[in-house]
This record gives sequence, C-alpha cells and structure tokens, in this order.
Amino acid sequence: MRIRVRQVILPAGSAESALPATVARKLGVGHGRVRAVTALRRSLDARRRRAAHYSFTVEAEVDGPPLPAWTDNRDIEILAEDGGSQTEHATRPAPAVTPRRRPATPPLVVGAGPAGLMAALTLAEAGLRPVLIERGAPVEERAGQVHRFWTDGLLDPESNVLYGEGGAGLFSDGKLTARAKDRERIRRFFRTLVACGAPETILLDAEPHLGSDRLLNLTPLLRRRIVEHGGEVRFHARFDGLHIEDGRLASVVVNGETWPTTHCILATGHSARDVYDALARGGLALAAKPFAIGVRLELPQAAINRSQLGDACRAVVGAASFRLTRRAEAGARACYSFCMCPGGTVIACASMPGLLTTNGMSLAARARPFGNAAFLVPVTPADFPAGGPGAVVAALAGCEFQRRIEAAAFAAGGGGYGLPAMRLAGFLEGDPAAGLPEERSCRTARAADLRSLLPEFVTATLIQALPPMLHHLRGVRIEQALLYAAETRSSSPVRMVRDATGQSVCARGVFPAGEGAGYAGGIVSSALDGERAAECLVKEIQA
Repeated sequence: MRIRVRQVILPAGSAESALPATVARKLGVGHGRVRAVTALRRSLDARRRRAAHYSFTVEAEVDGPPLPAWTDNRDIEILAEDGGSQTEHATRPAPAVTPRRRPATPPLVVGAGPAGLMAALTLAEAGLRPVLIERGAPVEERAGQVHRFWTDGLLDPESNVLYGEGGAGLFSDGKLTARAKDRERIRRFFRTLVACGAPETILLDAEPHLGSDRLLNLTPLLRRRIVEHGGEVRFHARFDGLHIEDGRLASVVVNGETWPTTHCILATGHSARDVYDALARGGLALAAKPFAIGVRLELPQAAINRSQLGDACRAVVGAASFRLTRRAEAGARACYSFCMCPGGTVIACASMPGLLTTNGMSLAARARPFGNAAFLVPVTPADFPAGGPGAVVAALAGCEFQRRIEAAAFAAGGGGYGLPAMRLAGFLEGDPAAGLPEERSCRTARAADLRSLLPEFVTATLIQALPPMLHHLRGVRIEQALLYAAETRSSSPVRMVRDATGQSVCARGVFPAGEGAGYAGGIVSSALDGERAAECLVKEIQA
C-alpha cells in the first residue's frame, strides 16, 4: 500500500538515506516493511527550543496491512491505489485547456518577466503560436547593461535592472515562495524550471530559492522552450498602446507601429510607468491600490546566522533568513520585513533618468558577508492626492507618490545612481553626521539623511518599529545595521481592473496579468497568474 507520512524528523545534516528507517519508526513497523520512500517536502526548524532539524513529508510503499493506530494519526494518510495522489515529482502537466481553433492573428504577450514567460509558454504548448514582446534586451545582453549601471552609473532607460528578459526579479534572490494553494500550477511551474536547469531541490524545499546567477542561466532556456513549441520572442519591442473598437481589442502599437491582434496578455511589470500612462490614455480601466514603501536594512550575515541558527549550524543548513512583522500601534503603522536576501547585496535600481530605488540580490550560494531585507510600511490611496503633477488620471497618483520619493533619493545619492545610506543608530537619533561603515555590500552608497527622503508617517513608523523588531533577532545590535533608501517598488500602486473571465472590464481580448496588473507579488505568484491568463485566453477563443 502507498502511504503519505508527514512530520518525519531528521536532524540537520543527516543523509536522506535515513528516511526509510525513520518512517518505519514513526509508523511502528519493521524497517523491512518500508520501501520506495519519496521525499515530497522538506522544511527546516532551527528554533532554539530543540536541535535544528528537517521535517519531511514523504510517500512510501509499505508492505502488509495498516495498523489501527494510524487511523487517528493526522500525520499518516493511506493513499488510493488508482494513482489519485500526485507527487511533487510528477512531470509537467499538460495545459488545463486546449483550443479547438486558432484566432486569425496570433495572441500577443507583452513583457518577458515570470508572468509573460509562463503565459507565452502555456499558449505555445496549446498550439496558439504566441508572439512574446519585451522592450528590454535578452538576458545575455541585459546582464552587461546592468553591470555598467552598477559600476559606472550608465542607465539604459529601455533595458536595465527593472526592464528586460526575466523581469525585475532576474536580479534578486530568486525566492520561490508560494503562498498560493494552487498546487497543480505551482508544480507545473517548478517542473518547468527544473527542465531549464534549476536544481530539483526546489521541488522539495518549503522555502526554495534559485539565486540571481541561476536565474541568468535558466531564463534563456525557458525562452527556447517557447520557441520550440511554436512561439516567437522579440526583444527591443516596446509596447506603446492599444486600440479598442466597440469594447474589443483591435490592435496593439509596438515601437510606433500598429500590430493587428484580437488577444493580448499584458504582463508588463510594475515599473513600466509609461505603460500605465498609455493604457489610461487608451481608456483601459485602472484603479489605485495599496502598496508599501520603506528602506532596505543590512546586517552582517554572521550575526543573522547566530541569531537564527546558533554557532554550530551554519555549515549544515547555509545562510539564515528571517521574517519579522509588527502590528500597528499608537503613532505607528504596521511594519514588516520583505524579500530577505541572506548572504547578498543591496543594489540600486532605476528605469528612468533622475529616479532611484533599491532592492536586494543574492546568488545561489548566499555566501557574501551581509544579509539584507526591506522593512516596509503600508501606503493606501488615502495617503496621496487623487492626481497630481505628471499623473494622467487619479488611478496613477500612487506612481507620482513613488516618483517624488525616488527623485529625492537620486538627489541624495549624489545624482549618479549611488544609493543614499545611513546608519540605523543615526536614523533613530536623528543624527546624520556619522559616516558609513567601510564594510558594506553596496560600495557606491553615499551618506545621506534618510529621514528627509521619506514621508513623515513612514519615518515615524520605522523609528518606533525597527528596534523592537530587531530585538527578535537575538544578539543583533542596532549599531550593526545600515539603512539604504528608498524601497518603493515592492508592489504595484495600480491595478488593471479585470473580470471573472480574466479580461479587462472595458476591453474584451485584453488579459492583464502579473505584478504590473496588480494581481501578484513575487516570481511564483506572477508566473501562476500568467498561466491563468493564458488559460482564460484559450477559453475565450473556444467560447
């Protein structure tokens, strides 16, 4: 019989070959009865109350009848013998729907981030021969452009840290956190990544990550799969707008030229503000939405490791991460850490001249001496006026709110895309005089008064929330922390309003998807939303 067993505990550093004997003990049967153990999920528990260990969920073949004690044990599940249970190691499932016919013009996918890449692959696998356009460069070219930006301050407004193949997440930690419960699509996406060169451990770990170096290698192979299935990928192809006739998409403007198409997935990412302007002018329904802004906080990774793992565990489980939250209280809003990058680097980001934001990045090994995370404060549409200089419509007021902070950060950084930075101790005390530590991850950072860059409610919240939040990292001292500003693009301030069919409420044939559409946050949720958009498009063609 096949059995699924949860909470199978192995000490950190143990070989997985010990799983069969451990499963047998948990089941209360002889070792010889347990065979063909497959690990489905693995999560680390390094809390100080017990020795660091991994908790596995496994499936196993067990000889003989079930024991009565299994009946009331929620960790043990007897599986159907007809194959009803699908493991994480199943091959990539086929698309949910396959069209009976093709439209007269191929569907267009705008944006080659996770949402656009997975949307294009899903359409290509369905036989629809999509055209995927990306305003930026392919990975091979884009990597050099980003390096020149970081070293020489040379910004290409069309291809940079935020635009280009792989999206803004290409230069990140590559976290594959999946809070969604859509296990079939998650499995499909992860298996696609493995087929493109990602390690199979992403199918197993509860908090998998790839690292920017792996993302740089596997993204071109994902592009190749789209082409192999009949799709087409075009770079340096900028989306300029769309034409709607009688409530339906008639064509899209690319690099100033009109492309006839009746179906388009908009997966443009949250940094293409000129796209929002073009959509507003074209009459697409947009709405302001909440987002968050704050700072990126850097600490010595060794201090994070001691706090989270103790001194003995680093070599066994790698660089430690953390996740911190604090509820709203008198005089302060809620605050939370976001996008923690163990053993990583704080990076400067820009997509337009004169504007600057920050993010974090780490490689697969997470082996650099500092860790960093954003500490963010929620922002609601009530915090910015319904409109303002440069805003096309009220729905875009959040973009203007971000712009003002990013322009101030650019000026404070010296005007050459160096990040403004400040010691946390000085930030808390209102003393910008102290210089920056010699040891830090971002060498182009420049000392600045970060209090002057952020809205008052953000500053007040950070001053009140950061000390008690860092107190949860036992042994970490405020004097060790360095702040960089400003973290403004953790999510989109705009939503492209869509209905239950996945289409824009005012333009049939237009399918907003991903972070830029306001329906996702992160690599996995964006990729899944792109797959859903493609499936909705196929269903609309069949209707």
